[in-house]
Amino acid sequence: MMFPSKAFLSILLVVLSSADASPLRPDAGKATLSFAARVNVRGAVNIAAADRARVQEMKQASSMGKRADNSFSITNAIVTYTAQVGVGSPATEYTLIIDTGSSNTWLGAATSYSPTSTSVDTGNTVSVSYGSGYFSGEEYTDTVHLSAGLVIDEQSIGVASFSQGFEGVDGILGVGPTGLTEGTISNVDVAPTVTDNLYSQGVIDTRALGIYFVPAAASDSIGELTFGGHDSLKITSPVTYVPLTTTSPASNYWGIDQSISYGGSTILSETAGIVDTGTTLVLIASNAFSTYKTVTGGVLDETTGLLKITSSQYAKLQSLTFKIGDRAYDLTPNAQIWPRSLNTYIGGSNGIIYLIVADIGGDSGSGLDFINGYAFLQRHYSVFDATNNQVGFATTIHTDDTSN
Repeated sequence: MMFPSKAFLSILLVVLSSADASPLRPDAGKATLSFAARVNVRGAVNIAAADRARVQEMKQASSMGKRADNSFSITNAIVTYTAQVGVGSPATEYTLIIDTGSSNTWLGAATSYSPTSTSVDTGNTVSVSYGSGYFSGEEYTDTVHLSAGLVIDEQSIGVASFSQGFEGVDGILGVGPTGLTEGTISNVDVAPTVTDNLYSQGVIDTRALGIYFVPAAASDSIGELTFGGHDSLKITSPVTYVPLTTTSPASNYWGIDQSISYGGSTILSETAGIVDTGTTLVLIASNAFSTYKTVTGGVLDETTGLLKITSSQYAKLQSLTFKIGDRAYDLTPNAQIWPRSLNTYIGGSNGIIYLIVADIGGDSGSGLDFINGYAFLQRHYSVFDATNNQVGFATTIHTDDTSN
């Protein structure tokens, strides 16, 4: 199923107009906040190469013992998700990218920070590198309004005096592991994230975050963040949890262990990798990718960096199955292809079928052998649970969509 281009973009480019207008649904120690999808119009861009660069920065950061000096945003993604966040009293609204791969919340890339009566300059400096992006500035604490009923007091925020690579947005709402803030702020070991403070201030009952993405080509492109648990209205199966991996460098992020099979045959034995909203594609180890390329018949497209297949090959495509703990999660044939109505946004051609599985850039055994990125997460609900050191998944009404 394909959407007419003009109608599709009118859906995809919706941006929530204010924090107060964002539906907030409190429910027994948790609260759900809507967020909007945005398309980054970049013309021809090799998105597989951009995703691989992000992986290499992650691996390099861990090998150098710089766990937090290189945390990562989703500024390279074609599809990003933003929330309207109010800061100060009275609040100024900022458009912030939601990122599970970094943990600092900061602003000032576009809209300047306006100190108010609740703003406190800590005197500390803050800086974070994001591979292709960077920001540096001062740390403040301030009141953060995620919505009218979801307010955080004395939240650590970075106020950018310099930023690069964040066109069209004001900064990042970092919802990654707390440890990723280590080394980013002078005179501070780690800084509590927005999730940490919602918990410590009694707004939510547990330090967990549920994320509901929607396929880019679906008619309802508004997603949801649920602080304090998951939204039972958005899932069609129970949430099944697995412990975070102990294998480095995946263990520095939201890392899990999984295996992957295609059509019932294993292409990647159980190994460690990460779940990351900031990665556009599904990346797998080079040896597994070589097998996937062979069994699908895909041919590498140099412009996009993606495999492309013919219509007859698409008709024969089989499910890609992710075995995570005791559960299996499928990417159906339609879930394995790039939304055809967005082909031109990645420098592709109309009518060509591109696959969303790409080479991570090294064989398995590196300690970070896969990334379940947006292409996986738009089909499965995810829960990032810092209290119990686990990640959970469930199916949704979009798991078997044919909208791409």
